[in-house]
Amino acid sequence: MKIVKTRNVKTPPRGTERSAGIDFFAPNDMEPITLYPGDACNIPSGIHAKIPEGYALIAMEKSGVFLKKGLEVGAKVVDEDYQGEIHLSLVNGSKIESVIEPGEKIVQMLLVPVSYSLPEVVSSLEDLYGGKITERGAGGFGSTGTK
Repeated sequence: MKIVKTRNVKTPPRGTERSAGIDFFAPNDMEPITLYPGDACNIPSGIHAKIPEGYALIAMEKSGVFLKKGLEVGAKVVDEDYQGEIHLSLVNGSKIESVIEPGEKIVQMLLVPVSYSLPEVVSSLEDLYGGKITERGAGGFGSTGTK
């Protein structure tokens, strides 16, 4: 994936050679942002990316940022055909205020393959599943137990 930096921002790295996520930082030249519980913000990352054909960037929380600051990712998908600056959408899901500092590592992005097939409408559940019932069936939330 090729990128251009349009702000004073660190180049997105992987934390380790086998880290799934590519780390994105708050720009170095931004003012600190205080988010109170329930507040949201949209931070311009300073990064434009040419996402490879057949892929998308998916924004995910960084575990340390989530655990220490309670910050969750809002908007998560950067499509392959998007050519604008990538923004980092954050929500304070905690009960305390959280400050985002310039240069801080705040979001990780996963580069994932995408299927562009469209849904095909069929006329019945029989047509959909072919009469085959899985072990789980229609069991939803909690249906596989907790232990």
